[in-house]
Amino acid sequence: MRRVAGLIASGLGAFLLVSGLLLRFYVAGQVVRFPLNEYQITTLSGKGVTYFSPSLLKDVTGVTMRVTKTTEGDVAAGTSSRAVWTQFSYSYDATNAVPYQPLTQRSAFDRRTGALIGCCGEAAGPYAGRQAGLAFVWPHGTQRTSYQVFDTTLLKPMGVQYAGRATIDGLPAYRFVERVPAGQFGTQKLPGSLAGLHGQPTVTLDEYYQAANTYWVDPVTGAVVDASEDQKISLRDSSGVQRLVLFQGDLPMTARSIQGLVRSDRAKRADIEAITVTVPAGLGLAGAVLLAIGACLSLWRRKKDGDPAATAYAAAEAW
Repeated sequence: MRRVAGLIASGLGAFLLVSGLLLRFYVAGQVVRFPLNEYQITTLSGKGVTYFSPSLLKDVTGVTMRVTKTTEGDVAAGTSSRAVWTQFSYSYDATNAVPYQPLTQRSAFDRRTGALIGCCGEAAGPYAGRQAGLAFVWPHGTQRTSYQVFDTTLLKPMGVQYAGRATIDGLPAYRFVERVPAGQFGTQKLPGSLAGLHGQPTVTLDEYYQAANTYWVDPVTGAVVDASEDQKISLRDSSGVQRLVLFQGDLPMTARSIQGLVRSDRAKRADIEAITVTVPAGLGLAGAVLLAIGACLSLWRRKKDGDPAATAYAAAEAW
């Protein structure tokens, strides 16, 4: 009877051990994916912002600027391996109660790695070309290394560097920084009077962009749980003299938005940790214990069978 029990325990232990390994190294990779039906609203807000107002035709300084970003998944365009999200950014000058410049970004990306893929009418504002790098999410299991993020101003991927660990509203996160030195990325034609060049009816000036954008990422889920955009876009003449500031300001995410992102991320993090760590570890431990019990029962039976006294006693009983 003990031998049968040992065999059953060993078989069940092996089954649980293999199940834990399969759950961790195969099933988790099939189940842990970014959602198709994403919907979230976040707000960045900064004081002391300078920008050129198209309605007032002049630079406006010292204002409070709010940028509300609404991200929504296009379920119909997604598949088991691909997600398509659209983000609408609405900028609002709260000091003067006037809207600024809206931007719509539509991107398709791999549901496991977050890497952008060419598909489904991707666009960033009027630009409808190929996107590359990362956009809305980072890889599950984000590493402490460099990544490429698609910059919607330069319309190309830019490097972001790992800059250390952080804690966002009690949640462990990695900090990444995209540093863009001032450089020309285009030209713009406008009346000379707007740039202080009153002797020229129209002028063509070089557009310059510089930025220090910061992202705080949950390394388990790949979700951005905090962000800050410190950017400057200006116009310069051929000699490099700045003639007009189109935008300059530092826009950190509001505390309310951070709390909402962290709250949502905690649930996702718990699900991922359960399927990749907690449940596989529990199955593996239970399997190892049952294997040990089965081995002990089998060894105990063999020892008893080999005991001379036990053999003689069994013979006498049989006689």
